[in-house]
Parts: sequence; structure tokens; C-alpha cells
Amino acid sequence: MIRLLILLLRALARSRTTQVAVATASPSSSVSSGRPAGSRPSAGRGETSPLPVTGSGSGPQEPPPPPKFRLPRVPRWLRWAVIVAIVVLVFRRAAAWLVLAALSGALHLVGINVHLPNVKFGWPWSSTSGSTTNIIVGPWVLQKIEGIDKPALGTENYNFLFTRKVSKDLGPWPCWYSASFYAVGHASATVDLNPGAAWWKPASGHYKLTVTKAPAGTVPGTVTVSIALPVPQLPQSVHEITVDNTLSQPLNVQHSWTYPGLGCGVLIKPQFDQSVLYAQAQQEAFNRATTDPAVTRPMVSAAQNEATKIIRDNFIQPTVNALGYKLASFSIRWVAQP
Repeated sequence: MIRLLILLLRALARSRTTQVAVATASPSSSVSSGRPAGSRPSAGRGETSPLPVTGSGSGPQEPPPPPKFRLPRVPRWLRWAVIVAIVVLVFRRAAAWLVLAALSGALHLVGINVHLPNVKFGWPWSSTSGSTTNIIVGPWVLQKIEGIDKPALGTENYNFLFTRKVSKDLGPWPCWYSASFYAVGHASATVDLNPGAAWWKPASGHYKLTVTKAPAGTVPGTVTVSIALPVPQLPQSVHEITVDNTLSQPLNVQHSWTYPGLGCGVLIKPQFDQSVLYAQAQQEAFNRATTDPAVTRPMVSAAQNEATKIIRDNFIQPTVNALGYKLASFSIRWVAQP
């Protein structure tokens, strides 16, 4: 490609040089012959003497000096195009690897799984013998996993019933009020995706990557990855629980015959304020989210599934694809923290 560009520049220079030489040689040849340009001897006559040259001097006129030869000026855009073409040609392997790696990461980020051509990274001075790669995939993938700094949340929605009863007798007259409510709670289990550098030490066995097939030419290799993470953590306080007020409603109401008259309503109504009912519902939802297996099991399972999807799709699979491998399998083992 470089030779073709050099030949193109030489041809352009020769063409300009030939045009300048022809334009200069035409008037000088007629002057040196001693006759005006375009005059020809008459037919049937012998050679005639050249016409006298009239002018201010007594001798013939001197031919003009030939013009100085100048190389044609190369446009600036052409020079930059040649420089860029040379740089891309020399570093073509590194440029192609970088473009494919960025494209692969962008496609997996939006959830598109496309098999791109397998291009190995290499510098112009590096050797390219053999069809297999010597890239150690494990440390690259582990570095991506250690860069995760946010938890995954598995949210579980569940309904429950709770009852509130308040009794404040007014001397000999009874005063009480009881109501049962239907409520919907939302709870989440938190997964620590980055337990720290000590968690990923080789002796712990919490990370394992196995190359099951090495890349060969344009055929990508395959790897399997398995990691271990702490068991998802259940909610630790009532403030991690929310109750949906729009879906909550009273189901059954009972009260004494003195309500709301005789001052009973004045004592009872503040005990059923919206904020008071919400606090009780939140406490009841927290108890269910930490003790009821019908709530905790689906919540933990949802957190585990979401954590698996985040790590596989956003961190491991784009990394192994950029290094010339396909992810054959990925699994997470859940262990209790010491």
C-alpha cells in the first residue's frame, strides 16, 4: 500500500514536469531556427535564406532562459491521508482489537449477544507465529469482578393482615375500637457483590476459571467460570421495608357502644392516625420478611438470580469475548460469611 502511494506521487510529479517542459520548448525552437513561428518554404523553390531579424540589436535575439524546475506542491489533505494510512497499516492489529473490544462491550451492555470476529491483540514488532493465544484470561476476569461496587437487590412483594385495637375506658363506661387491615409490603434482600480483596485470594477457592478450549484461528475458545459469594442478606431494620398505602384497606371494624359519643371518639381517633397505622404495618411487614419462609425464600432467590445476571452479562461475558473466548458456563456458589 505504501509503494502504491509513492508511485502515485511520482506519477503526479512527472506529469507536471512534462507539461512545463512542452510549454517552454515550443517558442524557443522557433526562435532558434531563424524564422517566425509557422513560416514554411514555398513549394517548387529552393531553400531560401532566413528572413533578417529586426530589432534594436545587430545580432540575433537570445532565447529566454529555461524556467527553474519546481516540485509540485502536495495538498495538505493528501499528506495527512498518507500519514493516517501508514499509521493504521502499521498498527492495524492493535486498532482492530481495540475497536472490536469496545463494540463487544457496548453490545453486551444493551443485552445483544453477537459473535464478532476473533482478532488477537498485537504490536507490529511482536511475533504472530502459531494460531493459539497465550493470554491468561483468569486475572482479567477477576479484575472485572473486583471492580463491582454496587449490590444487587431482589425485591419480593407480599400481602398480610394486621389488627389494631385500642381500649380506653371512661370510668364505668367502656371505650374501645378494633380494626383489621389488609396491606401489601415490599422487601429486598441485599447481595454483596464485592466482599473485598481477601475474599478473592486463590487459597479461598472463591474464584475459578477453566479454559476448556483454546482459540484456533477465527474459531473462539471456550471457558467456564464459577465464583462464590456471601448468602444474600435479609432486611436489617424496619426502614428497609415499605408498605403500599394505595393497596392497603380496612377489612373489619368493631367498637364499643360508646364510640364515638361521650368523648370516646376523642380518645380513640388519634390512635388510628395514618402515621400510627403505617408504623404498625411496617413493623408487621418486617417481621414477615425476616421470619416467614413464604416471604424470605422467594426474596433470597430473586436476589440470587439478579446477582447472577448482573455479573454474567455486564462483567464476565464481555471480558472473555474481548479476549477471544466464549462463556460456556457460569455459576455462583452461595456461602455463609465466617
